[in-house]
Amino acid sequence: MTTDLSAARTAAYEEFDLLGPLPTGTTVLEASAGTGKTHTIAALVTRYVAEGIATIDEMLVVTFGRMATQELRDRVRGRLVSARDALADPSQAAKAEDPLIRHLAAEDAPARWQRLAHALGSFDTATVATTHEFCRRVLSGLGTAADIDTNITFVDNVDDLTVEVVQDLYLRMWSRPNADAPPMDVKSAIELAKAVVSDHHAQLRPDDGAPNSAADLRFRFARAVREEVERRKRERYLLTFDDLLTRLQKTLDADGSGAIAAARLRQRYKVVLVDEFQDTDPVQWDILRFAFHGHTTLVLIGDPKQAIYAFRGADVHTYLAADEVAEHRRTLGTNWRSDPDLLAGLEALFRGAALGDDRIVVRPVAAGHSGRSLSLPGAPIEIRAVRSRHRRRPSPRRRRGRRRTDRRRASGHWH
Repeated sequence: MTTDLSAARTAAYEEFDLLGPLPTGTTVLEASAGTGKTHTIAALVTRYVAEGIATIDEMLVVTFGRMATQELRDRVRGRLVSARDALADPSQAAKAEDPLIRHLAAEDAPARWQRLAHALGSFDTATVATTHEFCRRVLSGLGTAADIDTNITFVDNVDDLTVEVVQDLYLRMWSRPNADAPPMDVKSAIELAKAVVSDHHAQLRPDDGAPNSAADLRFRFARAVREEVERRKRERYLLTFDDLLTRLQKTLDADGSGAIAAARLRQRYKVVLVDEFQDTDPVQWDILRFAFHGHTTLVLIGDPKQAIYAFRGADVHTYLAADEVAEHRRTLGTNWRSDPDLLAGLEALFRGAALGDDRIVVRPVAAGHSGRSLSLPGAPIEIRAVRSRHRRRPSPRRRRGRRRTDRRRASGHWH
């Protein structure tokens, strides 16, 4: 049953019109699977540039992962090329099948063509990057406003350094005569250390264990590992890509210098588009919030139903926190990938369903094409788009019997 809250959240999301007024302020744009997220981003960049809102070097497009970044960069450039080529002949562009081309040709087509041509001529200045790459560029450009040394060496991880620290601390803490017995072996200590170093913004708990209890000793060891790894990184001028995030977060949040750094970013970027925003972690959102929220056009594009990277620090609650402060909420309402029957069946099953949180709901989408993408001529029965099956959980006795049967089959003793 749909709760009052989830119904209200569904109603709060208006369908986004790609040819309507361009987003301003902070906008959360929910894009379910198959609704043309990348197509929308490329079209928005084209519109912002062609309509004179921002030049290509005044736009920031951030996405998740290097491969996704290259694909998005290619898609954006391809959209700019197609729009420029079409507007070379405004009379033909006004009759084009592509609605975006018709929209651009409807007003001041020569000036829009000129802006698109200039954008393509200077496309190398476009910032289409991962969050880490963006942070690296920003910290390098801020100079003395950022706490970063020019002689720094970037590394993917500090696993070797972490093992080195564990070995030193383990011997120091538990190899002395009359020392307490260690609460874990060296292998377990290395696993613990790698976990606390890789997820450096996670809080260590419990921090109030009984003195010298196993929990207290593990906590103190984990804290010591973090501190010593950071000290040796500074000593050796090492920086991981995750460190870039925390450095920029601290720079933007600092008294005095934070306001200066944020002002430089706002002066540089007039429009910011963030792809795959559901995979953003709290530190990344802090950077975007400190720098752009309330000052710059900030479009956050993602789908909380696809938030699957918690193991990398991503937090769907970060998406929900941004949703709470956004001035505008929109959703892409057409699915261009799936058949109408499939969408209708899934809507019947999941309409209004809240997935783990009343603010994460399944919203209705229309089909972008009719008919079926897969047909089987001469099929004796109709193939239904969605079928549900209910299976009862077998009793413990039946489960044990199945496991014995599986073991006999695997060992070859099956007759």
